[in-house]
Amino acid sequence: MKLKSARTRMFRNILDSTSVIFDESVTAIVGKNESGKSSFLTALARLNPARLVGAFESHSDYPAWLEKKHRQAGHDLDAVRPVEAVFVVTDTDTNAWNRQFGAGVLEATEIVAWRTYGGEYLVAGHQASEQLGVAHVLTVAGLDQSNAPIAAAASTFDDLQDALPPMKASGEPASVDAAGRLEAVLKSYLKGKTFQEVILSSISVRIPRFFYFANYSSLPKQIKIRDILAKAKDKKTPLDDDEQTAVSLLRQAASDDEYILNADYELRKRELENVANSITDDVLAYWTQNPYLRVLIDITQIVEAQAEPPKQTVVLDELKVRVWDDRHRLSLGFGGRSTGFQWFFSFLAAFSEYESSTEPLVILLDEPALGLHARAQSDFLRFIDDRLAPKHQVVYTTHSPFMVPPGKLERVRVVEDAGRDKGSVVSSNVLASDPDTLFPLQSALGYDLAQHLFVAPHNLVVEGISDFIYLTAISDYLASNGRVSLDRRWSVVPVGGADLVPTFVALLGHHLDVTVLVDSQKAGHQKLNKIVENGLLHKKRVLTVGGVLQCGLADIEDAFDIDDYLSLYNGAFNATLKVSDLNGGDPVVSRIARHLGVERYDHGKPADYFLRNKTTVLPSLKAATLDQFEHLLVAVNATLPS
Repeated sequence: MKLKSARTRMFRNILDSTSVIFDESVTAIVGKNESGKSSFLTALARLNPARLVGAFESHSDYPAWLEKKHRQAGHDLDAVRPVEAVFVVTDTDTNAWNRQFGAGVLEATEIVAWRTYGGEYLVAGHQASEQLGVAHVLTVAGLDQSNAPIAAAASTFDDLQDALPPMKASGEPASVDAAGRLEAVLKSYLKGKTFQEVILSSISVRIPRFFYFANYSSLPKQIKIRDILAKAKDKKTPLDDDEQTAVSLLRQAASDDEYILNADYELRKRELENVANSITDDVLAYWTQNPYLRVLIDITQIVEAQAEPPKQTVVLDELKVRVWDDRHRLSLGFGGRSTGFQWFFSFLAAFSEYESSTEPLVILLDEPALGLHARAQSDFLRFIDDRLAPKHQVVYTTHSPFMVPPGKLERVRVVEDAGRDKGSVVSSNVLASDPDTLFPLQSALGYDLAQHLFVAPHNLVVEGISDFIYLTAISDYLASNGRVSLDRRWSVVPVGGADLVPTFVALLGHHLDVTVLVDSQKAGHQKLNKIVENGLLHKKRVLTVGGVLQCGLADIEDAFDIDDYLSLYNGAFNATLKVSDLNGGDPVVSRIARHLGVERYDHGKPADYFLRNKTTVLPSLKAATLDQFEHLLVAVNATLPS
């Protein structure tokens, strides 16, 4: 199954996160400190954890300013669901269930799971036909009306169980043989459980588990091998997060103590070197900060005095991790490396336990790579895409602009703390947030813009993010269909509004190869014309949407067929606006604003809706829309110097 959405309620500073829709590959949850990012991820991790995590406790996790008030009002806090998630059933799941239960027995497209403060873990959203299950069992057992009329008349598994005694007692060889076959198939099908229990068990094992990793999950400085392995096997004493990471590293050394504590030095040493080499390869593949590092793992013995009588000394095996720097010909203990390196190494060690697993997994990373340099954070984003996302969904939180992929804003969700009345809320609208929340996104785009300005020889300047989204997404779609798209040499640069275009061109245009695409008759165009008159920009390199489409006044939204744009508008605002509701022949955004009785509505929301739903929206666009955008792109490409 795939994680589709999740909702957190009444957990720490979250009253209702709203339903958060996840990208099927990677989702980045962006927000400032104390906004609720970690709270949301922590609640999600407790739904179906892969590693031991704490349970929900109403006295410590319920919103502090509401707990006493709600208890006094008689609310049953144990029944509250701090986390609830929806999972999409895949073809693999359906095929597995059909093989196990029979075709059509279990019908489900989405499964809902939730956990309560009282500790209940519940699964819903499925319908199972017991009658079809019974029919499948009879078919597998080779029974029908001709050789087992009593069983063949059954519609429930209780009926089948009730049919067995008289079939055995009949004394007829055929009936006794049929009873034996039926009993064997029933035993294999039900495994000693009820029909509903078997169904729920099969669903539950296919629900992804959540692997949560945070800064405090990093490898401890000392790893007392026997103590940690004993705690892991005993399972009575809970392991801390850092100890669980240590167990993962020890297990990578193959079969726990079979190798790592083997008395044969050569065998033990060889296995430790194999583990070290494997981790070194992983580290260097994505750690570009210093390519001369090599991980060293060894076991030393320490002597400790026991505090309890009889007082004596004991010898303990302790795992040591050192890192050799070939450039400086120096090795340092693990704790002597940078916090960023320690975090990255620890994550690789922790994840190694699950990397080869075939079970469904969702990886939750709370503020990953926080101690890494900006370039190293980019390396970690590449690691997510290359190593993690192909096998598992990834959800991570961040407030770093370098952990925001500017070309993949559809992955981003934003978290804002709306105060005690509303709590923290998670939203997919990356184009309408408060300035502090928006800062990492703006910084990410700004950094990407700066890189392009100094690297890309050809820059297409557009007014804002909406123009960027529409042009790049539709260009990619046209290219996939063998039609004209943006020339690969273009770097599309949104500058933040029509009034900023002239300033941008005036400051940098004479250093860069620039074409400008703007809406028609916007503020600032006179300044743009002045720049052309002063020779800073060639007239042919200033394009207006209306001029290219030969329709007078026009915004980028007018490149859409009006039905297509209204579909985006209605989807974004949950509205039912029709063409017949609009009057006039001016740009569509002006007509909509006039109908609403406002000066301007949020143009970013339809663009954000388009971005979130582009896999379904793009194939539904009318031919007129695609033709108009293709015409725009042809005109833009024509301005490239030959």
